[in-house]
Amino acid sequence: MKTKHFKTKLEEEKKELEEQLSKIAKPDTQDPEDWKTEASDLNVMSADKSEMADVFEEAENKESVEFELEERLNKVKAALQRVKDKKYGVCKEGCKIEEARLEANPAAETCIEPSK
Repeated sequence: MKTKHFKTKLEEEKKELEEQLSKIAKPDTQDPEDWKTEASDLNVMSADKSEMADVFEEAENKESVEFELEERLNKVKAALQRVKDKKYGVCKEGCKIEEARLEANPAAETCIEPSK
């Protein structure tokens, strides 16, 4: 298996995910492994209902994107840990994960089930 190749792909994806996350969130000061979106500055006293609705909608969208990016980042980090532990490319069920699957998704934890 081309573990070094997949490790490079994972490290590149990790860097890209962290860059994307940093545009909409910051690492949590209490837990640096967790990311938190930042609220927009809005003067609630002078804002009209439309402005407030826009701000809340934007915050919800940011949180949704942040959640998806962070979830993928955690999977990539877990895959990098498996590389470090020399367990990369082995399915949770104990079989070997197909290289084509790892090429498509280097963070894959399971193999493709054989068709019946």
